[in-house]
Amino acid sequence: MFDRLQAVEDRYERLNELLSDPAIVSDSKKLREYSKEQSDIQEMVEVYREYKDVKQQLADTKEMLDNEKDPDMHDMVKEEFNELNSRIPGLEDRLRILLIPKDPNDDKNVIMEIRGAAGGDEANIFAGDLFRMYTRYAETQGWKIDIMEATPNPMGGYKEVIFMINGQGAYSKFKYENGAHRVQRVPATESQGRIHTSTATVACLPEVEEVDVDIHEKDIRVDTFASSGAGGQSVNTTMSAVRMTHLPTGVVVSMQDERSQIKNREKAMKILRARVADKYMQEAQKEIDATRKSAVGTGDRSERIRTYNYPQNRVTDHRIGLTLQKLDIIMEGKLDEIIEALMLEEQASKLSHLNDEA
Repeated sequence: MFDRLQAVEDRYERLNELLSDPAIVSDSKKLREYSKEQSDIQEMVEVYREYKDVKQQLADTKEMLDNEKDPDMHDMVKEEFNELNSRIPGLEDRLRILLIPKDPNDDKNVIMEIRGAAGGDEANIFAGDLFRMYTRYAETQGWKIDIMEATPNPMGGYKEVIFMINGQGAYSKFKYENGAHRVQRVPATESQGRIHTSTATVACLPEVEEVDVDIHEKDIRVDTFASSGAGGQSVNTTMSAVRMTHLPTGVVVSMQDERSQIKNREKAMKILRARVADKYMQEAQKEIDATRKSAVGTGDRSERIRTYNYPQNRVTDHRIGLTLQKLDIIMEGKLDEIIEALMLEEQASKLSHLNDEA
């Protein structure tokens, strides 16, 4: 572990030199790249330096303790030695956690796609409830929500809603929502009071910049067509809607939310980049040995991750066996308890893998 930490500190010092180099300062791309790299490892270096400093003080104090003859002074030095020694385990634990590889997408904005699945109108209504839950949570974090595409259901909710959440670290919190969400409740249309089970699926994709995924123009087929939804006079009179197909992967994105074809193209391209990157990532994930998968799930869209039981006011996350009797609070967007539990579980799993490799 300490060899790795020393290597990180050496890299940090090298980055300091690079960021002072006029050639780097004048290159905005490299300056941004090196600044981010330095920022990412800064806390680790600071804690490692504190650890080395405490270890050095401990060695010096131990030497004083061995040579001190005065009883009163000996007791004072011993007290200092014990205080320094008690700090070591905590610093070592922090360093182990900081060495856990970070998801490079954690700081990015997130594109979320919610769709009603099994259960007809009730599934679509539940999709709307999930959308409301996520937007309320995002608002508590100070993040901005931008609806990119929405297909409302006549009975309420959405058949499909795609939206972006803009905010530092948004993906790090929402990435655990990938999968099938199951609801158990009595629908408003149920006259007999019977409990129905319905599902909605959620996909969370990090926003992908052009430099993050290589998509060539020649690999994209663009079709335009007239909008079919609400939109005033432009509906069915202008070819503002856009359909983009990424030929190598078969990923298709349609966008008609805006009256302007240019704006629809911009939104469609954002979703296309995210979906293509996600497809490549999912394919790579399949090659990973099952024993190395995260404790909080495989990320498979079909995996049932959570049940929302309204009669019992209960939410159960099946990946970590967490059950909370506070469904009403959670549906208001108070997701911190669930998200923090999932983050801790993933952290523990990654730490376990690191220890196995050590």
